[in-house]
Amino acid sequence: MANRGQDWRGGPPAGRQAEQDAITDSESEESEDASGSDQEEPSWISWFCSLRGNEFFCEVDEEYIEDDFNLSGLSSQVPYYEYALDMILDNEPPHDVMLTDQQHELLESAAEMLYGLIHARYIVTARGLACMLEKFKNFEFGRCPRFHCEGQACLPVGTSDVPGQSTVKIFCPKCEDIFYPRSEYQCSIDGAYYGTTFPHLLLMTYPMYRPPKSNEVYVPRIFGFKLHPSAYGNREPAPARNSQRRIAAAPRGEGGAAAAGGGAAGGAAAAAAAAGGKDGQAKEDESL
Repeated sequence: MANRGQDWRGGPPAGRQAEQDAITDSESEESEDASGSDQEEPSWISWFCSLRGNEFFCEVDEEYIEDDFNLSGLSSQVPYYEYALDMILDNEPPHDVMLTDQQHELLESAAEMLYGLIHARYIVTARGLACMLEKFKNFEFGRCPRFHCEGQACLPVGTSDVPGQSTVKIFCPKCEDIFYPRSEYQCSIDGAYYGTTFPHLLLMTYPMYRPPKSNEVYVPRIFGFKLHPSAYGNREPAPARNSQRRIAAAPRGEGGAAAAGGGAAGGAAAAAAAAGGKDGQAKEDESL
C-alpha cells in the first residue's frame, strides 16, 4: 500500500524539485568546505612532533613560545634565530627574503634546534610535566630492557644540558639506570632537548608514579653452583720449560762466575807476592 500511495502521489512539482536541488547543492558545498577545513595543514609543531623518531617530544604551547621571557638566552645559541622562530610559529617570512636550498636546510636545522631547546625548558613547567606524564603512563618512551624491571616504563633524559654533547637516553625509575632507546631514529636526538633534570623532577612532582626500587640481581651459576668472586680472577700462565731450565741454571752460572772471580783474585795476589819477593831479593843483593 505504501508503494502504491507513492505512485499515486507521483513526484514533486518542477519548481519544488528545483528548490530541493539548490538546497542539496548548497549542503554539498558546505560539507566540502567543512571537510576542507578539517583537512587543513597541521601546524609546524604538530608536524614536527609527528615525524618518525620524534615520539619523545610533546607539543609546546604557542603561548609559551611567544613569551620572550621563556626564550631568554637562546638567540645566541641558535643560528637564524628570528627566521627559525617564525618557522616554528608558522609566521610568513618577509617577501624580500629569498633563501637558497642550502640556506633553507640550515633554517630547518636551526628551527629543530630551537624547538628542542624550548622543549627542554617547557617540560619542567607544570603544563609540560602534565603533558609528559600522559606519555609516560602510555609507555610512549619505551620500557626498561632489564629483565628484573619487568617492563617498567621509562623517561627520556639527557646526560648533558649542552647541545651536541650526547644523544637522548631513557631512564628507568625502578633500577635507576639509563639505556639507549630501541629505535635508531630516537638514538639520534640530542639529549639536551630533554635535559638532565626532567625525569627526576617529574617523579618528585608525581611520587605516586615512582615504583619501588628493584633489588633483584642476576646470579651467574655453573651446573647450579654460584661462582666464587675469584672465579674470574686473572691467573698468570705457567712458564715454558726452556725458561724454567734457564731460571734453574742461573744460580749455577752465578756461582761459577763467583768462583772464577775468586780464582783470578787469588792468582793476582800470588803474582803480587812473587813480585814483592823478587824486589826484596834485589835490594839485599845491592846492599852486599
